[in-house]
Amino acid sequence: MVELIHEAANAKINLALRVYGRRRDGYHEIESLVVFADYGDRLVLRPGAAPSLSLSGPFAHDIVGTNLVETALQRLALAAPGLRLGAVKLEKKLPVAAGLGGGSADAAALLRAIQRANAEAASAVDWLAVAQGLGADVPVCLRGAPAQMWGIGERIVPLPAVPKLRSVLAAPRPRVAAGDVYRRLSASPSPQEVHAPEPPPPLRSVHDLVAHVAARSNDLEPAAIALCPRIADVMAALSAVPGALMARMSGSGPTCFALFATRAKADAAAAIIARREPGWWVVATQIG
Repeated sequence: MVELIHEAANAKINLALRVYGRRRDGYHEIESLVVFADYGDRLVLRPGAAPSLSLSGPFAHDIVGTNLVETALQRLALAAPGLRLGAVKLEKKLPVAAGLGGGSADAAALLRAIQRANAEAASAVDWLAVAQGLGADVPVCLRGAPAQMWGIGERIVPLPAVPKLRSVLAAPRPRVAAGDVYRRLSASPSPQEVHAPEPPPPLRSVHDLVAHVAARSNDLEPAAIALCPRIADVMAALSAVPGALMARMSGSGPTCFALFATRAKADAAAAIIARREPGWWVVATQIG
């Protein structure tokens, strides 16, 4: 019997996000501090089976047309014909177009699964180049660890010893496409040369991390709120629950997060938000 390969596709959280400007090719130069939740989609690969994708989970019906997992299968088949691919089952637990990098995390999970299914041949493939060709967030999701990223997402420096934090993620039901948010931002042209940002100071404690993040912002918040005013309601609700250290929008939204010092406080806050706003998606999780 062929052994199934399981991979997590955890939510990507942008703790802070700066936009330097719009490049000539339409992409935007950014800088972001990224961590990952211990909650996300789940991918299962059956190596050797005919390449295919089947979807399940609460947000499977929100995926329309070809998604990044299918695109990744097609790209790998062309880039490395000798690789053993397979049939993929994807459980969509993350909302679609929610600022959590769900599609990118799914594609990255597939790349890791294919690596594991091709242990002897994997070294012949430039996996980072494949990831970059799939999307700006796929490289950092391929690593799946705290990082400082800049450029269009292709420049990544791992962040060592980032403390684990409890968080509550919450999103209103309307979807917000990242492209719409960036267009609404109407960023100025990017500088000809964007230098590598200063690395963050040592973030040894929860206090260090919260203080560092609180001193920064997400430049996409105003544009996202203009498209989806309920984002402001979500941030206000998260900021007001007992124990919240700070609240902010992740990525291009609409998902927002609040940070907490303990699991008990995060779980209690999630219960409060879910009770008050039954139409929102709400999850308590650990990030880091």
